[in-house]
Amino acid sequence: MIIKVVINGEPVQKECNPNKRLIDFLRDDMNLQSVKEGCGEGECGSCTVLLDREAVMSCLVLTGQINGREVTTVEGLDRKGELEPLVESFVQSGAVQCGYCTPGMVISSKALLYKNPNPSDEEIKRAIEGNLCRCTGYNKIVEAIRNIKER
Repeated sequence: MIIKVVINGEPVQKECNPNKRLIDFLRDDMNLQSVKEGCGEGECGSCTVLLDREAVMSCLVLTGQINGREVTTVEGLDRKGELEPLVESFVQSGAVQCGYCTPGMVISSKALLYKNPNPSDEEIKRAIEGNLCRCTGYNKIVEAIRNIKER
């Protein structure tokens, strides 16, 4: 199948197996390494990407499902060589430790901020509840998202 998709703002037309997982397509075919495989079951959030501005686990989406749609990874948030303000807030707040979960956390946060630019702490926690982090304890992540909404 030939898919037509916009990935990180760039139109892509590529032949691929429509049953290939989106995570494998992004990592193997598009060389987008921010998308991490954690559990392969949609439980950890490491593979979270935006699909038409909605956070989805790319390990649960088939490539055939993205035809005609828009996919955004963390790489797509840094188009001008500058850190996306949300990513910068993660760094400044100390919300980045080992970094494995960070791309998924940033993407889930971005999806929230698209819907609600001024979320409460409870809404922030709900938005990232599908993303597991073993390093930070989540407080600094919530702080990073709170800081971005206060700008």
